[in-house]
Amino acid sequence: MSLSEVVFQRELTLNADEFIDVLKRSTLAQRRPVDDAERIQNMLQNANLIVTARINGKLVGVSRALTDFAFCTYLSDLAVDEAYQKMGIGVRLIAETKKQSPKAKLILLAAPAAVNYYPKTGMTNFTQCFLLDNIDDLKLKNND
Repeated sequence: MSLSEVVFQRELTLNADEFIDVLKRSTLAQRRPVDDAERIQNMLQNANLIVTARINGKLVGVSRALTDFAFCTYLSDLAVDEAYQKMGIGVRLIAETKKQSPKAKLILLAAPAAVNYYPKTGMTNFTQCFLLDNIDDLKLKNND
């Protein structure tokens, strides 16, 4: 299989079942709500930049991002079918995503298993990232 056989393109919509299928064929399903079709549909509906990799129409990779196209692009999901990994599809999805918003910084949170992958692509490790998962963890100042 050659990278030249892969069609990379921006898609305005993506079917939830197709997205779930490629998540399961990658390692990303372990960290995504693949058993909650409504939530997956909302994830796709509210993403404003989806780039796909297809071979003969079959989805083998996807980049799902949120961007303002001017300052920042958050690459939320980068998934490549395990059968097609190590062919350059992932880095090409990153490149195609960046081309769609060239002025914006591309930002992502690496999955633990992928931490060593991103430096190989030329991306810079940035340690000043913060995460809030539960609103109750936020320390609000009480102004009584």
